[in-house]
Amino acid sequence: MSLKILIAASEVVGFAKTGGLADVAGSLPRALAARGHQVAVVMPYYRCVRLGRIPIERTHHVIPVPVGLRTLACRLYRATLPDSQVPIYFIDQPEYFDRDDPAAGKGLYQQNMPGGYKADYPDNAERFVFFSRAVLETAHSMSFIPDVIHANDWQTGLVPVYLNEVFRTRPQYENTRSIFTIHNIAYQGMFGPDVMNLTTLPGWLFNHAQLEFHGRFNFLKAGLVFSDVVNTVSPTYSREIQTPEYGCGLEGLLRVNRMKLFGIMNGVDYDAWNPATDKHIAANYDDATVFDVKPKLKAALQARYKLPLEPDKPLLGVVARLVSQKGIDLILSAAPGFLDMGCQMVFLGEGDPEYHNELIQFRDKHPKQVGIFLGYDESLAHQVEAGADLFLMPSRYEPSGLNQLYSMKYGTPPVVRSTGGLADSVVGATQETLAAGTATGFSFGEYTANALYQTIKWAVTLYRDRPKDFQQVVRTAMKQDWSWYRSAGDYERLYLRVLGR
Repeated sequence: MSLKILIAASEVVGFAKTGGLADVAGSLPRALAARGHQVAVVMPYYRCVRLGRIPIERTHHVIPVPVGLRTLACRLYRATLPDSQVPIYFIDQPEYFDRDDPAAGKGLYQQNMPGGYKADYPDNAERFVFFSRAVLETAHSMSFIPDVIHANDWQTGLVPVYLNEVFRTRPQYENTRSIFTIHNIAYQGMFGPDVMNLTTLPGWLFNHAQLEFHGRFNFLKAGLVFSDVVNTVSPTYSREIQTPEYGCGLEGLLRVNRMKLFGIMNGVDYDAWNPATDKHIAANYDDATVFDVKPKLKAALQARYKLPLEPDKPLLGVVARLVSQKGIDLILSAAPGFLDMGCQMVFLGEGDPEYHNELIQFRDKHPKQVGIFLGYDESLAHQVEAGADLFLMPSRYEPSGLNQLYSMKYGTPPVVRSTGGLADSVVGATQETLAAGTATGFSFGEYTANALYQTIKWAVTLYRDRPKDFQQVVRTAMKQDWSWYRSAGDYERLYLRVLGR
């Protein structure tokens, strides 16, 4: 059964990206289209979209969008998602979206401030009130009335609200249903109560059961309350966020709405992340040739980071935002012990200045064992995944995670903390899972540096003393299917469920 699906997101890979949301918004629509559905995507027309490499065409549509006491003209632009026929529409309003400029320290949602820290734009609430309303106005103007509107994260949290409170009175929207995906509940889009005036929605909606949250306006809560179905990006995370430890204050609301809460694991774009075809690495390989080729890629990675070419030393790779969520504090605490084991370490990422400084000091103290690259380099990320022996991902929490999926495909067993999507995707190597042939990595539960250290020690023991077991883990991991086509099947079933079909 073919469905009409509109996906709304504040970023889409190939056009604008700050995190995993962009990967989902770029890959899921193509996988749904491959399953026979009519799919369209809507996102803001940022400066990086206008200046990007993908051709954009201007449509003849100019849409009025009310924001507070003003009505703004919204021009529509159009392109197609790379390697697909899926249309993507861009909401153009230069006042809100034509400002990102990395050279000037301005991103999609934040700007650099004196002192090296980042601050949200002060008008973010107004920007995404406008965008949420414009999503529905765009669908109406393009005569693309969807069966399902799929909104993502707080930036689109008002889409289900506008659908229910404004567009539901239009006959063609009578049967349209909404799904709201939480990619990271820590980012909720909370602002002062005056935001209510910008929405043009009835003031009585600002109450504790709907839009209000401890006296503030909460975009994420809006999406949770007004959508027909809520999902997170892994089954375990959908359960974790119903607890005080992970719920960020919304755990009670989530427990009340648990019957409409689901978890679907993110997928991987194997066209982009596949060692058999990857153009970013010096030689390609699969599970049959991995141990012939990987030593060459390891040597190339060691050379890139100016480390001694020592093939027998376990090489630990880290590609991550350098923030506490990703367990960087655990890695830095346990890292001297890794070096004592004879390991080398390479880091790729950027984030909090304090972690930048600690990594620089650590590298300067151990220049023959530690290499760092502060920033992000797409090609180097692929090379770390292919060249490292183990991949470190000891996250404090991880809604879904992608790098552990990349690592498994690249034959670089991930070392993860068993939380969220990491728990759902990685089978830790134990005597039992090794005997059963199901191990795909290494995992631990307690969020401590010692737990991480002991897990690395176990992984290094297999690497050095039990190579057949280590090779089994590598090959089992490489054979896993975490494709988007697989995930799209789960979303398809969720769409049909919410439509009652």
